[in-house]
Amino acid sequence: MATSANPTRDDFAKMLDEQLGGVADDGFEGRVVKGTITAIENDKAVIDVGLKSEGRVPLREFARGEDEHGLKVGDEVEVYVDRVENAEGEAMLSRDRARREAAWDKLENEFGEGKRVEGVIFGRVKGGFTVDLDGAVAFLPGSQVDIRPVRDVAPLMDMPQPFQILKMDRRRGNIVVSRRAVLEETRAEQRSELIDKLSEGQVIDGVVKNITDYGAFVDLGGIDGLLHVTDMSYKRVNHPSEVINIGDTVTVQIIRINTDTQRISLGMKQLESDPWEGAAVKYPVGAKLTGTVTNITEYGAFVELEPGIEGLVHVSEMSWTKKNVHPGKIVSTSQEVEVMVLEVDSDKRRISLGLKQAQQNPWEAFAEKHPVGSTVEGEVKNATEFGLFIGLDGDVDGMVHMSDIAWGISGEDALALHRKGEQVQAVVLDVDVEKERISLGMKQLERGAPAAGAATGGTLRRGEVVTVNVLEVRDGGLEVQAGEDGATGFIKRSDLGRDRDEQRPDRFQVGQKIDAMVTGFDRSKKPNFSIKARQLAEEKEAVEQYGSSDSGASLGDILGEALKNR
Repeated sequence: MATSANPTRDDFAKMLDEQLGGVADDGFEGRVVKGTITAIENDKAVIDVGLKSEGRVPLREFARGEDEHGLKVGDEVEVYVDRVENAEGEAMLSRDRARREAAWDKLENEFGEGKRVEGVIFGRVKGGFTVDLDGAVAFLPGSQVDIRPVRDVAPLMDMPQPFQILKMDRRRGNIVVSRRAVLEETRAEQRSELIDKLSEGQVIDGVVKNITDYGAFVDLGGIDGLLHVTDMSYKRVNHPSEVINIGDTVTVQIIRINTDTQRISLGMKQLESDPWEGAAVKYPVGAKLTGTVTNITEYGAFVELEPGIEGLVHVSEMSWTKKNVHPGKIVSTSQEVEVMVLEVDSDKRRISLGLKQAQQNPWEAFAEKHPVGSTVEGEVKNATEFGLFIGLDGDVDGMVHMSDIAWGISGEDALALHRKGEQVQAVVLDVDVEKERISLGMKQLERGAPAAGAATGGTLRRGEVVTVNVLEVRDGGLEVQAGEDGATGFIKRSDLGRDRDEQRPDRFQVGQKIDAMVTGFDRSKKPNFSIKARQLAEEKEAVEQYGSSDSGASLGDILGEALKNR
């Protein structure tokens, strides 16, 4: 069968491929191809890329900066085919687009290898700048321009310089670059070279660049070192500006070099003589010295004994009498104080000082001035459930136990008789300097009370029966006195007789004489008497002397006989 005379669409495509060397026109679009300049007309170059028609490209797209394009007929160039044919039947070609596509290919390779790229800052946009990377436009964020903030970027524009690609997306046409990353890398390389030339212990001059609360940064000729405030001087430095200023040239010693972080620690005091050498000999334990308060904290105060030598007065060693108070209420900064050395640790550079030890112990001073038995006067500072605290000379307190407040009444009732702020008198019963305690008595000042420290009850002995004279009748019992001028004591209500009817104080009268037994002595050595104890002792004696009820005599007969013989 003969072939149809009418060619199909496939036949046309085949014929076109043969004419164009096997590539259809639409296969050119979106590609960079090589072409030949066939003519230069006015400001355009006519280029043949093998399509049905030629294309025209402005000569300015071939120029770089102020350079001429330098093209001539017959030159081979690369162009980007934007469209095979426009409305005028010409191919739409672009040299700029070709350069941009080539630039993207190159940038993707360099980005993958982590290489630096060269570019030119040529414009300003919101948040940063635009950079020409040989045809591709990239974004340079403002934070990535330099290591430190730059106020004027004009000197950096239109000048070829290296950049580091941080991110790129060809599909979206986005490229983000950094100049700062290049500078930091270069700076790190320079720092490494400089650090290799330095060594620990080396003495070097530098210039103070910056001062902070914790120290100063010193330029050692291209690399900075930190001079910490604690390494500026052996004496206390509250702020670096007390010692140095920005711009000062200082001589420092390299204390430490950290090659991993490339940090250098510097010191100035290391070039001075150490005041702590021989400190233990210079400041022996027990020595009293004068110093100046330099700093006050919640736990104590620091006292400077000489420049570079400070000791701590702990809050517990500040006052004999002021407990649990802030050190600032006892001393103030710049105040000169007398202290005593308590402990010296030269290795740890610590000296423990005592402020109170340089003063006389107030309890010792009180004991010297007010011996046991002397009378003192003071204000009731506090009333507790067990006694009264009295303010005394030397800022010390004495305590009157509830049992030593008054005779003949309970301790609770005695406490109720006194109020805070009241002026009272008392007798010194005991002073314990070690325990910082002073015992006082108020009832010992009452009429007939025995002197503190006297022999127990004078000549009275426990178990002895004596005749006492009633001095006072109270609800709680009787105030009595042994003999005419003997010790006074008390007979409690429950000790007035064996039977309940006999335990009424109102059956006795002032001046009445009674036989009673000494049953003991209280803390102030005042005797306690008991009629009841005497009665029980007499009953026991009678039973032992006249026999028991088993012998035929009744207990009543025995007691009657015993009483008749008295």
